[in-house]
Parts: sequence; structure tokens; C-alpha cells
Amino acid sequence: MRLTDEPNMDTIDDYNNNETPEKKRTIRLIILGLVVFAIIGGFVKYQFSTVSDYIGTANEPGIELNRK
Repeated sequence: MRLTDEPNMDTIDDYNNNETPEKKRTIRLIILGLVVFAIIGGFVKYQFSTVSDYIGTANEPGIELNRK
């Protein structure tokens, strides 16, 4: 039993390199936007992820570098 309304590969717009230029441009813009967003996100994460070099707490001061 075959459905008459069921799409086949020949009726799909994007099959066999038949994409419209508008669809191609949209996909390229989405990919470019995601890449730019990832680069900006990585840069922000790198800039604001400073690690303190201090070892210790107020109760346990850690390593004392000043020799008496």
C-alpha cells in the first residue's frame, strides 16, 4: 500500500543539489554566525577565567614566601 501524498526523493526541493540560492545563503549565514559566536564566547571565557595564584585561606595562610 503506497500513500499518494507521501513525498519521494524527486519531489523534495533540496534533493540532488537542487537547493535554492536563498537556502544556501541562509545555511552559510547560520554556520558563520555560530562560528563567530563560538569565537566570541571562547575569547570572553578566556579573558574572564583568571586563576588566583594565592594558595591558602585566612586561617591557613599557605606557603609563606617572605623569609625572616
